Amino acid sequence: MSTAILETNGLTKHYGNFKAVQDLSLRVQRGSINGFLGQNGAGKSSTIRMLLGMMRPTAGSGRIFDLQIDKPDESIEIRKRAAFVSEDKRLYDYMTVAQIIHFTRSFFPRWRSDLEQRMLREFGLPLDRKVKKLSKGMRTQTALLLAFCRGAEILILDEPTEGLDPVNIEKVLQLLVAFAAEGTTVFFSSHQIAEVEQIAEHIFIIDKGRLLVDDSLDRMKEEYRRISLVFDNPPEPSSFALDGIERITTADRTMSIFASGNADRIVAQAKALHATSVEVLPVNLKEIFLEGLRAR
Repeated sequence: MSTAILETNGLTKHYGNFKAVQDLSLRVQRGSINGFLGQNGAGKSSTIRMLLGMMRPTAGSGRIFDLQIDKPDESIEIRKRAAFVSEDKRLYDYMTVAQIIHFTRSFFPRWRSDLEQRMLREFGLPLDRKVKKLSKGMRTQTALLLAFCRGAEILILDEPTEGLDPVNIEKVLQLLVAFAAEGTTVFFSSHQIAEVEQIAEHIFIIDKGRLLVDDSLDRMKEEYRRISLVFDNPPEPSSFALDGIERITTADRTMSIFASGNADRIVAQAKALHATSVEVLPVNLKEIFLEGLRAR
């Protein structure tokens, strides 16, 4: 039996001639934390909106909880069991913080009052202040409280730490890790790659609507390498026609190879080509992200 809680197959969305999402196929495992990365306009928000039934796919399919995202009745059921925080943190501005919590709580039988009190205490949210009078950070905190406390099985978050200071960012990240430990699935989009790297187990990178990377963060850290080589007489890049090489750059006697795997074989080839210096360096998620986009 599959442990995937979210799955898409060939998911596609076109706006006229613009291809926002193209043939996107991914699987999100139950109880995992997943980073969904991409530049502005890469197709992240369109993907999330299709997953939640806010727009219909042009082609392809998707399922959450084994429910079809493009069937209205099933999409409603998905939204009952999932929590979503949008990038714009849209809330009812005319309500106070206390009123919007009370209003939202009434729709969710599994509401976690203990967590509500903890988040109110830790964030210091003013219960009597209207939402429209909240700072950007407090608006984000309120949106996160409303999502986190409803007892959802999956959290789908778009820029969840936007506007927060470092202390409160750390609190949110710790909460997400705790949710995953309890079996809640987290699927979140963020431009703060260091935050994604801190807690994510699996990484999806999308560019121009297409999936570039679908891999576990542990494997990426283990396999991705930057290999710096120095030669008396540098060979042609075609001498390194090996699996795992994503990009080669040269400058004078130095050659830099960015590899997604096969580092030992690449090093052996460099030595066979009489490299006078070989240095193999680990890379972080930001470098992997940027190199992936450069290779396009």
